[in-house]
Amino acid sequence: MPELQMSDIAAKLKKIDFCMMSTKGSAEEISNRPMSNNGDVEYDGDSWFFSYDGTRKIADIERDPGVTLAFTEPPSLLGKPGIFISIEGEASLVREKSEFERHWMKDLNRWFPDGIDTPGLILVKVHAERVHYWDGEDNGTIAV
Repeated sequence: MPELQMSDIAAKLKKIDFCMMSTKGSAEEISNRPMSNNGDVEYDGDSWFFSYDGTRKIADIERDPGVTLAFTEPPSLLGKPGIFISIEGEASLVREKSEFERHWMKDLNRWFPDGIDTPGLILVKVHAERVHYWDGEDNGTIAV
């Protein structure tokens, strides 16, 4: 099977809602938390996540923007393991309301009841630098 391209990875990520985002804490410890990408994945390797400003993950990103995202797809109905994707990248914090509008999905109202006007709302953009994947017997690395 030929190696996957970024467009293949993006198509897979659109179908995987949750990942684990790893950041580095103030004492260099690794912190993990579940995050939803809401299918908002671009072909250039950008992933977008809404959060509240002032949280530990935002403080971690401000201190060290290097993050890892870990995605896994469930097994198929026939038992074939799903794909595993690890994305190493750099996070940036976006506070512009126009970007909130561009990436907002109605389902986010569950966590952010005032929509893009929710006090303390922040958008985390993770730009992939390297993508590792394991899909059955196939695996590879894509440098972005």
